[in-house]
Amino acid sequence: MSPLFRHLPNLISAARIAAAPALAGLALAGNQRLFTWILVPALVSDILDGYLARRFDLTSRLGAVLDSIGDVLLFFVAMFGVATFYPGVLHAHALAGELLVGCWVLEILVALLRYRRLSSFHTYASKAAAYLLGISVGVLFLGGLPLPLLYAAVAASVAANLEELALIWLLPVWRSDVRGLYWVWRERRRTAP
Repeated sequence: MSPLFRHLPNLISAARIAAAPALAGLALAGNQRLFTWILVPALVSDILDGYLARRFDLTSRLGAVLDSIGDVLLFFVAMFGVATFYPGVLHAHALAGELLVGCWVLEILVALLRYRRLSSFHTYASKAAAYLLGISVGVLFLGGLPLPLLYAAVAASVAANLEELALIWLLPVWRSDVRGLYWVWRERRRTAP
């Protein structure tokens, strides 16, 4: 395996991190077309880096942290783009947006307080929620937004954040790539005296 391929998931995450300020600048400049052309591949890259890391056993602590930083930055810049280019969508669905952002910010703050870093658990629920959110935002920028998709993404995200808050409470020491609450409980029961 070539050294470049070995680091490809981290390079993809780093590119997503680098795209965030460019996207913010494009939103401020009002360039929706270029914003969309960069945002949609950045959203797809979130799926791609994780797939490559797992498929070819290229996971690492650094990769988990880079992926989480990229996710956070992309999430906030995507929401900034929605607020800039589709303020009516945010206004019409303000409660859903506030719930979505509020739960995510709460989980980030609790993880930073507990572990001094992002949780980077990458649970199955958080992956599913991220995919749904990414698809929702991508579909919005490509021409529309079916409301069932929007509300499914919000519900999945809130559920994933609640699970991650429970995991932060249960796991005294940080670790990445936790499959979910069920697996942590099962592990704790097996190791309990």
